[in-house]
Amino acid sequence: MILLDGQTCFLRTLKEEDASDLAGLVYRNRHYWSIYEPKHQDSYFTAAVQREKILESLHNMKNHREYSYGIYHSESHSLIGHISMYSVKRLPFSSAFIGYSIDENYVGQGIATEAVKLVVKHGMEVVGLHRIEAYVSPRNIGSIRVLEKAKLQREGLLRQLLFINGEWEDHYLYSILENDY
Repeated sequence: MILLDGQTCFLRTLKEEDASDLAGLVYRNRHYWSIYEPKHQDSYFTAAVQREKILESLHNMKNHREYSYGIYHSESHSLIGHISMYSVKRLPFSSAFIGYSIDENYVGQGIATEAVKLVVKHGMEVVGLHRIEAYVSPRNIGSIRVLEKAKLQREGLLRQLLFINGEWEDHYLYSILENDY
């Protein structure tokens, strides 16, 4: 298990026992998150499916391909989001992507920025990456601010990258290099 401590939040590797809490989080935020993410079938919001996702991420972590965490509020210790560093590639790339979602009730409090900074630090200092990337919708102003506050830089626009809510959506590509970090 990996634990990354911050001031407003801490990140912890999700365990199989966290499936119900994770299912509750994704269910509570299903409409809010669906603005910028592909919609899911109803079964996605069940503890059984979330347990499978946790088990898959633990398997990928053992193989150093993904690091997924629950984002927990420092004071209440409640699960308020999730963040992953995924598609970890070794040389000649030495890179990974970051994706994250925060409970709608905790947006705008700096928690997502702190979580991204914690994962970038872990990726650079522990995993030994050279480059960490993130995709973000040009309409998602809050997430753009998160990435920029975490010192990621916009590199360009990827046209029609993701199919969301029946439409192909453009996304910005952001990155941070070990030299920037």
